[in-house]
Amino acid sequence: MTTIGLGLAALGRPGYLNVGHGDDLGENRSVEALERRCHSVLDAAYEGGVRHFDAARSYGRAEEFLASWLDARGLGAEAVTVSSKWGYTYTADWEVDADPPEVKDLSVATLKRQWAETRRWLGRWLSLYQIHSATVSSGVLDDAAVLEELARLRSSGVAVGLTVTGTDQAETIDRALERGGFDSVQATYNLLERSAGPALERAHAAGLRVMVKEVVANGRLTPRGDCAPLEAVAARLGASSDAVAIAAVLSRPWVEVVLTGASTREQLESNLAALGLSWSDELDEELAGLAEPTERYWDTRSALPWT
Repeated sequence: MTTIGLGLAALGRPGYLNVGHGDDLGENRSVEALERRCHSVLDAAYEGGVRHFDAARSYGRAEEFLASWLDARGLGAEAVTVSSKWGYTYTADWEVDADPPEVKDLSVATLKRQWAETRRWLGRWLSLYQIHSATVSSGVLDDAAVLEELARLRSSGVAVGLTVTGTDQAETIDRALERGGFDSVQATYNLLERSAGPALERAHAAGLRVMVKEVVANGRLTPRGDCAPLEAVAARLGASSDAVAIAAVLSRPWVEVVLTGASTREQLESNLAALGLSWSDELDEELAGLAEPTERYWDTRSALPWT
């Protein structure tokens, strides 16, 4: 059964590229204010039945905030599924529009350093550790030292996965399947960007846990995105456009976890309403025209401002 999880990219740091993120967080973006906000959304998620929480080393203090929430609520590893990622280092120093906000380095040295950092915060709960934004061109799937270290982690009982990004998501997923040694894959897939679908279906058939991120396209498939065809369907169904977009992905039989990137309780509640929507081939056909050329989708995403 497909479930909804909560990704913490928009909750662990003061700046992110989701449409309207700055309006959501407001003026007070102190560490303490964001930790309270993160805990509030985590509370709402748990109350709404969410049990999978996904962080990363580059999400500011997301791992720290998640750990403090889990500890304060007295939740053990048996109560939740916690995943995190290595490969990007947060460099924004709590600035909203730092350039760059994070630096990518998929070397074995970064893996070893960030694994120790993640384990410090989430070692009591962590069950899945993922390469952050693997691509074929990065060479990470051909790096013998990285693959050896990941195999060592896997043999110790931690599941190993990868997240993929960009125009070659499908090629990267297929390369990972050829390499073997992975338990899960996380990819961007939504009504606008569908190119990874067949590869994700292959990954599911091979036994990998398939997780979908950016299901509302960083806010473009919400009321803020003003997507007229989607809004028309949402009005007819008596739902929000984000719920409809999420319901479309929930309907894919090869998806196990759909991650919401909500940064407010209200967004989360709207997202969770997708669980109550029924999907149909007719709706798929009606919204098929929303799909964009892959290059255009990723160009648009890269142009979104951090706020």
